[in-house]
Amino acid sequence: MPYFDSASAAPLHPVARQALQAALDEGWADPARLYREGRRARLLLDAAREAAAEAVGCRPDELVFTPSGTRAVHSGVAGALAGRRRVGRHLVVSAVEHSSVLHAAAALEADGGAVTEVPVDRAGRVAPDAYAAALRDDTALACLQSANHEVGTEQPVAEVAAACREAGVPLLVDAAQSLAWGPVEGDWSLLTASAHKWGGPAGVGLLVVRKGVRFAPQGPADERESGRSAGFENIPAIVAAAASLRAVRAEAAAEAGRLGELVERIRTRVAEVVPDVEVVGDPVRRLPHLVTFSCLYVDGEALLHELDRAGFSVSSGSSCTSSTLTPSHVLRAMGVLSEGNVRVSLPFGTAEADVERFLEVLPGTVAGIRERFGAPASPPTTGGGESLVVDALGRRCPIPVIELAKVFGDVPVGGTVTVLSDDEAARLDIPAWCEMRGQEYVGERPAEHGTAYTVRRTS
Repeated sequence: MPYFDSASAAPLHPVARQALQAALDEGWADPARLYREGRRARLLLDAAREAAAEAVGCRPDELVFTPSGTRAVHSGVAGALAGRRRVGRHLVVSAVEHSSVLHAAAALEADGGAVTEVPVDRAGRVAPDAYAAALRDDTALACLQSANHEVGTEQPVAEVAAACREAGVPLLVDAAQSLAWGPVEGDWSLLTASAHKWGGPAGVGLLVVRKGVRFAPQGPADERESGRSAGFENIPAIVAAAASLRAVRAEAAAEAGRLGELVERIRTRVAEVVPDVEVVGDPVRRLPHLVTFSCLYVDGEALLHELDRAGFSVSSGSSCTSSTLTPSHVLRAMGVLSEGNVRVSLPFGTAEADVERFLEVLPGTVAGIRERFGAPASPPTTGGGESLVVDALGRRCPIPVIELAKVFGDVPVGGTVTVLSDDEAARLDIPAWCEMRGQEYVGERPAEHGTAYTVRRTS
């Protein structure tokens, strides 16, 4: 069964498996002890730290291992903010950061601090000038991911790091998605990553704090990992994480070219074989293994289930797949279609034949779901009254947009259709429908129940 969700968790690399098994025999003792078993464990831990530091491009004494990538982010943000408390309590983040960063930002706001979210363009990329403009005299820390976890867009880390350096603000880079492909460029101050994203075992994160960066670890003091990550080190998992990072780096150049060609094939062919689809993310400045697209008039959860039944494991940012019924914050920040969203992230070694079969299965799968939901096969062209109101209250994505499409041709050019909806996804998907169809999105206003979204027919 083809597994196409390595952005969530990559399959365990064979080198990681071998290293883990060996370290279980040799690295079980306390590395803080002086007897031979402890010394042997310490040697393994030190060697893993050196290997990971070489891959990151930092000094070994700047890198500590944490129980997860999320813990690395939370510890890094909290420690950097505490270390620069005298400067202020202002944090700058991009609008498309991983939830771990946004949760840390929310905790700061709840504690009386201030947060500025820098917006992104339709490709999901921040503008370096806009990011620099968000920095203030009281900015204690800035955060920017190296590449987005949902759409693959690479961020201008080097340019933003230069602006932060000029302003005297440390920059924390979440490198979870990109570290397998190479070191992060730029003069960043802190970096985090997670081993299960590159084929290492789950439960190992990296936190790097450059020398000279003010940092005050939070929580009770602990003597392990320079006081920045409490608790007994999971040495077998750490050894496997470092070994697999070195292994994937050795394969990265060849796999980037091979997987990049497969992803480009998906980006091109999906738009050709599936009507009413939007491929999202930067087409050039992106991770080589990841592509995301959204299918109009399609329920995201239904699409994932049908693809799973066909033998493909993929992910989605659609609101339909979320228990909160709100679209992905990344897709929302980009202003792109969220319904029927599919994220394909190819692990190392993905076979070309699996991608070809995916492209063969996808069109029929999408068509079947659209037929099931009663989506129009093509836009109607008949004329009617000057305005219509569609009541889609209580109906979830993609129904509000489907109902809009069904009646849109019933108003003449210049006429309007107003959709009443209480589904949060409509706030994103109706403007996205207008963008795809070349129609005018007039705007929204509160209604007695939910929100009224108005669209004007321009052609």
